[in-house]
Amino acid sequence: MKSLNQLLLDFDYEQNFKDDDFYVGKSNYHSFELINKWPKWEKNFLNISGEKFSGKTHLTNIFLKKFGGIIIEPNLLNDDNLKAIKPYQNVVLDNLTLNIDEKLMYTLFNIIDQDNKFLIITSCEPIVEINFKLEDLKSRTKNCLLTKIANPDDELMFALVLKNLSDRQITLDKKLIDFIIKRIERSYGKIFEFIYKIDKISLKKKKSIDFKIINEALEE
Repeated sequence: MKSLNQLLLDFDYEQNFKDDDFYVGKSNYHSFELINKWPKWEKNFLNISGEKFSGKTHLTNIFLKKFGGIIIEPNLLNDDNLKAIKPYQNVVLDNLTLNIDEKLMYTLFNIIDQDNKFLIITSCEPIVEINFKLEDLKSRTKNCLLTKIANPDDELMFALVLKNLSDRQITLDKKLIDFIIKRIERSYGKIFEFIYKIDKISLKKKKSIDFKIINEALEE
């Protein structure tokens, strides 16, 4: 499925991506399909996991724009939040970690269940692998639909490199992008870090990005 403004109009990419533009590849296809199948889910709880910069928040923003709902930061979960969700059918907890009130989290699960609402939780690791202390909460997490955004394949890496370059108003020849993809770690975070690095070196040297600058960044 070709998106990202048709891969930035096939490399004439001197424009930023729109917030709702999302490149769908093998790595994230299942997650993308699930959020778009709402409300035809097998369960009312969905956990999207994946490393930082993998697009979890982007997916939930697409979902909220399309279907509506409320987003809550897990570490700010409190009694007021639990009251605030009453008018909404969809609730998103973005970036779940152990830094959370587990009793309130358990209460939230119960509210979602009792009121037939829907809950999307994003996390770096699958929620069933998070070592919660509260046994009742651990048990509840087993009721989640699980979808994981895998490490990017070559196609998705190419798209992400394009996006990160576009965000910085940088245009590179395809052969330079291919050179980068073959040499950096297959990781969302590493793609972001590498583009930041070559941009920084380029600005410091006041030179356009070329093989020399890319190699310098690779050696750091």
